Amino acid sequence: MTTIPEQLDATVANALDPILDAALADGRLAGGVALVAKGGKLVYARAAGLADIEHKRPMARDAIFLAASLTKPIVTAAFLSLVEDGVMGMDDPITKYLPTFTPEFEGKKAQITLRQMLTHTSGLSYGFLQPADGPYLRLGVSDGLNEPGRSFADNLALIVEAGLFFPPGAAWLYSVSMDVLGAAMEAATGKTLPQVVNERVATKLGMDDSGFAITDRARLATHYADGPPPVPMGDDFVFPFADLSGIRFTPGRIFDQTSFPSGGGGMACSAPDLLTFLEAIRTGGAPIVKAETAKAMMTNQTGSHALPLNGPGWGFGFGGAVLLDPTPTASRLPVGTWTWGGVYGHSWAVDPATETSFVLMTNTTVEGMAGALSVDLMAAALA
Repeated sequence: MTTIPEQLDATVANALDPILDAALADGRLAGGVALVAKGGKLVYARAAGLADIEHKRPMARDAIFLAASLTKPIVTAAFLSLVEDGVMGMDDPITKYLPTFTPEFEGKKAQITLRQMLTHTSGLSYGFLQPADGPYLRLGVSDGLNEPGRSFADNLALIVEAGLFFPPGAAWLYSVSMDVLGAAMEAATGKTLPQVVNERVATKLGMDDSGFAITDRARLATHYADGPPPVPMGDDFVFPFADLSGIRFTPGRIFDQTSFPSGGGGMACSAPDLLTFLEAIRTGGAPIVKAETAKAMMTNQTGSHALPLNGPGWGFGFGGAVLLDPTPTASRLPVGTWTWGGVYGHSWAVDPATETSFVLMTNTTVEGMAGALSVDLMAAALA
């Protein structure tokens, strides 16, 4: 449970409660946990709906969720701490740590740096961003959410075989880069990625429910897909996405410890743990990274590269997107907002200017990440 002191604010509750209530009433949400911290105080905390519909298990504030891409900022912080300690270098080539990771673009090998991996400018992609006959789908590349039992070595070999989509540094494309970076972190440290993340982030912050395994299966939320009403995922589920190949889920993957630890989507965590992490970064990074590193995470690192998933007016920092100009997309978020989500139904945001951190973790894909619930709650929380 979060150690952030509580000072619940009725005004915030009056703004956020109706949004959650409407999502539940409309059958858009099975259940979720929403937290808001302002000025270092927890001003809003609500567990709403059900953690398991079939068993009528109510959602709890300390529920554990499959984190999906909420993994990325946590692994990012662990990597940046390695950079601070001189264990790895931001501009090192990936081949320094993974000599056989040499994907080609138009028949030529290209040097990819760790910085490009971190910022999704590596030239790699995700399978769910490709059509059904795309190279990742043809070869069976795992996006980190499926293919239980797949090893790092096997998945990296398939990514190399698929090749690059553009020369490294030429554009921004959401990708499996964090998975590759996680493998490099293992090579650099001689430890597993779960060990590195636990030692450098989770243990230091008391994030006891965060890791690449489930700490308490009784508190794990059952995951659903959008309805209405929400649809149980079962053992394997493909969620339609943008008329492409779809997002492939295997919720039980986390229980197969022979699966490679996906640095892009393999963790589980609770909403209080995530809020603790975000507040640590917002307030200067201690005890996991230095203040200048924490600030860099919340600052655009990709220049003028377009972010297709976000639209114009957005850049990408380390671990999340940064809103540079709300006008092109009519965003209701403040300039400088640092934010991202996770396809199991999560979203988070930090507004450094107003000292606000927002977390929404749900068991409903993708309403909790990109549906009206997430959009409206985030805007209200950061208003």
